Amino acid sequence: MAQTTKPNARSLALVVLAAGKGKRLKSDTPKVLHPVCGRPALWHVVQAGLAAKPTKVIVVVGHGAGDVRAEVASWGVSPKPIFVEQSKQLGTGHAVQAARQAVGRAHDVLVMGGDYDPVTRADVKRLVASHRRSDAAATIASTLLDDPGGYGRVVRRGSRLVEVVEDLDASPEIRAIREVSIVLFAFQRRALFGALPMLDRRNRQREYYLNRVVPVLLSQGLKVNAVPVDTGGAMGLNSRAGLAAVEAVVRARVNAQHMADGVTLVDPNATYIDVDVEIGADTVVRPNTFLERGSRIGSGCEIGPSVSIAESVIGDDSLVCFSVLEGATVGRGCEVGPFARLREGTVLDDAAQVGNYVEVKASTLGRGAKAKHLTYLGNAEIGDGANIGAGTVTVNYDGYSKHTTKVGSGARIGSDTMLVAPVKVGRDANTAAGSVITKNVPDGALAVERTEQRTVEGYRERKDAEHRRRGGRRKS
Repeated sequence: MAQTTKPNARSLALVVLAAGKGKRLKSDTPKVLHPVCGRPALWHVVQAGLAAKPTKVIVVVGHGAGDVRAEVASWGVSPKPIFVEQSKQLGTGHAVQAARQAVGRAHDVLVMGGDYDPVTRADVKRLVASHRRSDAAATIASTLLDDPGGYGRVVRRGSRLVEVVEDLDASPEIRAIREVSIVLFAFQRRALFGALPMLDRRNRQREYYLNRVVPVLLSQGLKVNAVPVDTGGAMGLNSRAGLAAVEAVVRARVNAQHMADGVTLVDPNATYIDVDVEIGADTVVRPNTFLERGSRIGSGCEIGPSVSIAESVIGDDSLVCFSVLEGATVGRGCEVGPFARLREGTVLDDAAQVGNYVEVKASTLGRGAKAKHLTYLGNAEIGDGANIGAGTVTVNYDGYSKHTTKVGSGARIGSDTMLVAPVKVGRDANTAAGSVITKNVPDGALAVERTEQRTVEGYRERKDAEHRRRGGRRKS
């Protein structure tokens, strides 16, 4: 029978079912670890479940258990997750039964599928609140699908829920129902674990279905409610197509939130933003832009078109177009691109500029420094206001170790200069175009490394005459 504890005082255990293999994905990666907008599907599930403020978090693992444990442990979830192994995958009911001891004496049990039917935190909070308010033995989440094939149908008499039938076991009449159950349930613990032993495997998949708890509880005269949620028409990661559909739903939500926060997305359908990316107000993001996990974009920036940014920080009022940034830090008022690549360890101070076909790795460019064309800067320290001419290369690798190049503030590096590290060019120093610099250049000096130009008069006329004598024809 329903307990009389005050709703707000009832403890809750979150049980996440993460043991499945996902055969139709045809992947060595556990189904629940496939990424959705930069985070594993399981991360999204756990984050949604935490909205209900559980006192325990229990993750049922099976296929790829070691990888799942390690991934979840890296998230720093509180309360600290408890892992339970389901040695044989005999269905969702069997998985929940495996978690019984870990659930302990929690009053309510929230069960969620680890392969992520894309419910929101608000959906989860609403379901748990409804469950407690109505004092139901069980509350299930349901959604409407245009094509409900493969999912358990919610069968009602009038508005009253009477059963949930798996697709494989459904009659043609039941298959016509569009309302389906998703793996998001709230149970009173005593009712749940009292009903689980009554499940059987008399179905086409020979599994213990958690859905079958519903008719058991109804037969005992207990209250079971269904709360509708909106999954955006997508359900779980049962195939690569399903994964793409779920990602599209989540991406649309992420983009909508950024626009609500004052970010302009010129074409949201061609903008790909991971879930934990931060973007400041008044920033404009142009099409074909990928803002990946761990990135922070300031206010008033212009990003794109055709930009990929990962694990990077972009300061306010900066411009990045047609470029790739990986693990870079860009200051305020900087310009990057077109066609630049900033690799891990790159730091641009305020107002620095990196232009077309410039690659920078493990290097710093000081305030207002410029490298505008056709340049490679690796393991370099470029001072404030320095100008790096087109075609400059820091020759940082000797085949065994990387070495550092230092360019002082205000220095001017001539086009097509090779800076052979380790080497230092002093403050306000210059290098002549086409030089190979192997020795330090003092402050304010000019370094020139060239052989003297030799001019051969009449060269072309003699070469043409030799060609004619050999019977050749001059090409126009």
